Amino acid sequence: MAAAERMVVIGGDAVGMSAASRARRLKKPEELEIVAFERGRFASFSACGIPYWVGGQVGARDDLIARTPEEHRARGIDLRMRTEVTELDVAGRRVRVVERDGDGGEGGGGDGRWVGYDHLVLATGARPVRPPLPGIDAEGVHGVQTLDDGEALIATLEGAEARPGAGAAARSYGDGRRRAVVVGAGYIGVEMAEAFVNRGYHVTVVDKGEQPMSTLDPDMGELVYEAMCSMGIETVRGATVTEILTDERGRARGVATRDAEYPADVVVLGLGVRPETELARAAGLPLGESGGLLTDLAMRVRGQENIWAGGDCAEVLNLVSGRTQHVPLGTHANKHGQVIGSNIGGDYATFPGVVGTAVSKVCDLEIARTGLLERQAAAVGLRFESVVIESTTRAGYYPGTKPMRVKMIAERRSGRLLGVQIVGRENAGKRVDIAAVALHTGLTVEQLTALDLGYAPPFSPVWDPVLVAARKASSVLRT
Repeated sequence: MAAAERMVVIGGDAVGMSAASRARRLKKPEELEIVAFERGRFASFSACGIPYWVGGQVGARDDLIARTPEEHRARGIDLRMRTEVTELDVAGRRVRVVERDGDGGEGGGGDGRWVGYDHLVLATGARPVRPPLPGIDAEGVHGVQTLDDGEALIATLEGAEARPGAGAAARSYGDGRRRAVVVGAGYIGVEMAEAFVNRGYHVTVVDKGEQPMSTLDPDMGELVYEAMCSMGIETVRGATVTEILTDERGRARGVATRDAEYPADVVVLGLGVRPETELARAAGLPLGESGGLLTDLAMRVRGQENIWAGGDCAEVLNLVSGRTQHVPLGTHANKHGQVIGSNIGGDYATFPGVVGTAVSKVCDLEIARTGLLERQAAAVGLRFESVVIESTTRAGYYPGTKPMRVKMIAERRSGRLLGVQIVGRENAGKRVDIAAVALHTGLTVEQLTALDLGYAPPFSPVWDPVLVAARKASSVLRT
């Protein structure tokens, strides 16, 4: 009987363990040995849920863990925690592995040992942007990328909240409230702002952009800014942080920009992420403009027969623009893992691309987008028209109806839908899925107006807001 092939996975979260699990369902252990290396303490967890754990909506850390290492091992996947891959030898089909002990030291022979592979899956994820600012490594400055980050942040908050009296920042304002500063106003930034609001903090969000949420056009981002200010979230625009201020004990006490200082008892960084591809770069594997790995439709790294990549360390094709881009979302990561595992396991699957759909919220404000922004459409040479409409989440007369604004972008002449953005209250955000399906199927805005969507006063006006925007876009394109 032929020896089993070996599948080596670098990274124990969404892509890596989805790929391993799918391959294991397709091939028995005597056919395929699966070894996964994870340098952290947790595997198969939801990073997207960390802000809600910090804010108290999710009760416990383990609620965010989909499957434990023990459960993976029981299913025939040799998942090795606290084990880091430090080098790829593509020609030799092997990886260098170093085991990390509980104190962060090295085991397994100092420089580690080599492990061979027949199939290699790169699921290294992304690393948070952490600029080299004075004080950036001070106690009280946190990221929110991993469960370890979430534990550390909650420990800081609980420790501060357990001490008698208000924090230094609160005392300086005389309002008795502790103060949090969030640096960055993207998805993580606004979600962390909500988390601190839920904990009773005064929240300041400092962002270098002219509007929060650079994933929206400026006019839609302005709505987010106005809403955040109305919630009591101090939102500072067009401001670059130059320093994390510290006290005599070396703890963070605030942040400084060129023009002002903002006191804080805790500082959270929400500046986005970049692909974690240093191993791939050193091995000479192909990277795109964002630094993410480039793959074919089967998620195989370009130019390689037995190396696969997906999730936050890879770039994906945007089906609307025709360009590759970095889209660090768990939805794509899990799909990539399924595709990779299917192909390694002897089945067949492809990942055609994305349309750029995302949804988030800050308190009761929902924020959604799909497709292209105006600047993205212009960058790829598309000529387009944009329309904006005001509507409501339910029939106007029905109790509890909330306002929402929809922006729609359509290509001139063809009428092809290019993008939709939605900002509104409860039940507004998920309407973006209508547009996402339309983008995937290549509908024009005229065709979009004819969609047979569900209607009843508790759920929608007679004309759903997305269809109202499509009607307006169709009218503009005809003139």
